[in-house]
Amino acid sequence: MKVLLLSCNTGGGHNSAAKAIAEELLTHGEEAYVLDYLCLAGNGVSKLVGDGYVQIVKKTPLLFGLIYKLGMVISRLTRKSPVYYINGCMAKYLNSYLKEHPTDVLIMPHLYPAETVTYMKRKGMDLPITIAVMTDYTCIPFWEETDCDHYILPHEALRKSCIKKGIPNEKIQTFGIPVAKNCRLKISKEEARKKLGLELNQKYFLAAGGSMGAGDFIELIQRLVSRTDTEQILAVCGNNRRAERKLKKKFKDESRVIVLGFTNQMPLYLSACDVVFTKPGGLTSTEAAVIGVPMIHTTPIPGCETVNRRFFMRAGMSWSALTLKGQVSKGIRLMNDVEAQKKMIERQAKQIHGDAAEQLYEFIRLQCRAKK
Repeated sequence: MKVLLLSCNTGGGHNSAAKAIAEELLTHGEEAYVLDYLCLAGNGVSKLVGDGYVQIVKKTPLLFGLIYKLGMVISRLTRKSPVYYINGCMAKYLNSYLKEHPTDVLIMPHLYPAETVTYMKRKGMDLPITIAVMTDYTCIPFWEETDCDHYILPHEALRKSCIKKGIPNEKIQTFGIPVAKNCRLKISKEEARKKLGLELNQKYFLAAGGSMGAGDFIELIQRLVSRTDTEQILAVCGNNRRAERKLKKKFKDESRVIVLGFTNQMPLYLSACDVVFTKPGGLTSTEAAVIGVPMIHTTPIPGCETVNRRFFMRAGMSWSALTLKGQVSKGIRLMNDVEAQKKMIERQAKQIHGDAAEQLYEFIRLQCRAKK
């Protein structure tokens, strides 16, 4: 079985989900390839789209929120959006690629390639089994105008809203958001700390900004330093080198602050910490819940992250507040409330099972067998 996963560089969650699925397939001896499908039109196209997204999110998050709201309006008023036609331009490139590299299954953890595949299907181009994987706890604008063979939802609670928007019930599976195997190992806090060289009897806050290092780290960490005495603060800035440099300069004389910058050991740090501050991205929130760590959601990027935070808070899987001051207060309170930590982890385990990648593999295998 050969599987091609199509993603693009607009945030790290889509790529992480794609890699988690590929990892599971490879474990079972299948062929799996992750492709930034915008590169088919040239590396410049991928860079233009990816950099444009990152800059809007970093510098003008309110503008991103307005664009998201506009997308919701367009989604309700039109049958085919400008997003559909723009991504339709990628059809000729993807069609050529598939002719040269035939595959049994196409998996899309991103809206853009799903739109392209839909355009191809309507134009009568040959396609393998097509599977869309949603990576936020909401049906974002324009998923309803796609036409994939199957849709993998993050949670059963999203089924009704997706059906209401027009996605057929028979095409829906609610496996969850796929996460990497190292998030599913259930390593103990003590073992994680030993591997990372952290103190076994210390209390640790982890401040994580996702792949782009989003969020006002300096103010967050400054407030934590000023309001705590002995707790240590681990700061992960993602790919935001500027934030990393600023943090190291600001807290160079503060021994309780450990600035990590980018790390590929995020699951270990999540397992090792007592409380994590994280933006409410769908993938990062799911990873934390699968590992089982008390979670404070920081201010979301307006749009789908706003809904993600609401989803987690209502289920008791995280705490948050409208202001950074309130978020820090909640984090300190959670750090000192062992019973609240225990209840939150129990609710995470009840809602987020973490076996989405395994379930998706079995589903793909059955679909391929049925097609033969």
